[in-house]
Amino acid sequence: MQEIASLRERVETWRGIEQRARDQAELIELAIEEEDDSFAGQAAADLAALETELERLEFELQLSGEYDHRDAILAIHAGAGGTDASDWTETLLRMYLRWAEARGYTTEILDTAEGEEAGLKSATIEVRGPLAYGYLASERGVHRLVRLSPFDAAHARHTSFAKVEVMPEVASTSEVEVNPDEIRVDVFRASGHGGQNVQKNSTAIRITHLPTGIVVTCQNERSQHRNRASAMKVLEARLLERELLAQEEERARLKGKHVDMGWGNQIRSYVLHPYKMVKDHRTEFETSNTTAVLDGDLDDLMEAYLRAGMGEEA
Repeated sequence: MQEIASLRERVETWRGIEQRARDQAELIELAIEEEDDSFAGQAAADLAALETELERLEFELQLSGEYDHRDAILAIHAGAGGTDASDWTETLLRMYLRWAEARGYTTEILDTAEGEEAGLKSATIEVRGPLAYGYLASERGVHRLVRLSPFDAAHARHTSFAKVEVMPEVASTSEVEVNPDEIRVDVFRASGHGGQNVQKNSTAIRITHLPTGIVVTCQNERSQHRNRASAMKVLEARLLERELLAQEEERARLKGKHVDMGWGNQIRSYVLHPYKMVKDHRTEFETSNTTAVLDGDLDDLMEAYLRAGMGEEA
């Protein structure tokens, strides 16, 4: 039913574009027949808006991977940089939440772990909307921040890192099979946000997948049942992403390319001092409008990377 609804929405969008183009053509023909120049400015603006939307839709047609149309689970982990890295993780979380909001996507914070002094050690969110995974897959990797540290009394320049993981949501149980005998479930008291009920009751869940060693925690809900459901959703997504990465690495090996998603492979730098610049090292795309990017204006960065990937595949 979800797939049918998604396909119906896409068809209706294209039919709407077609009807708008016909309406514009009729208005232009009428203006020409009556030699009325008053519609010229409005017609030009309407055509420009139509062209922009058409370019976006044509680009999205290229996102035809098996999982591109799915919802996504995004996880951010603080790396080197101490308190600055934890603060950077929280900033990235805000950036992605704002990006999703601007696109009309819905989000849910599944889990957060607070930093020792400020910020977050990690955060996991679910992003629901058309092509959520297709777009967010471009964000997978290490993000580097250079700035004057607000946590340094001398206000020295610091470099901090955070790693972003992006996983497609599992659509059915047949895609990823989790044997109940191969997981260990631990229940504990939540820490941080959640109020007194969360603090007093053992509602947080930790699931360990024994064959792979993958550990997933969820503590944001007051209900142990809901935390367990969220944790299982993340575990299934991690197992699916593990398989996809293995396939990607094999394809890269056959092509003679090296793929490294580890900490040594930063995909993007955000420099706030001594100058302002966001640069994607995979595409060389850069912008000096760091404020807009950190407020969620990521479409140009994402599309530059995705278009580069399409060019390689072609």
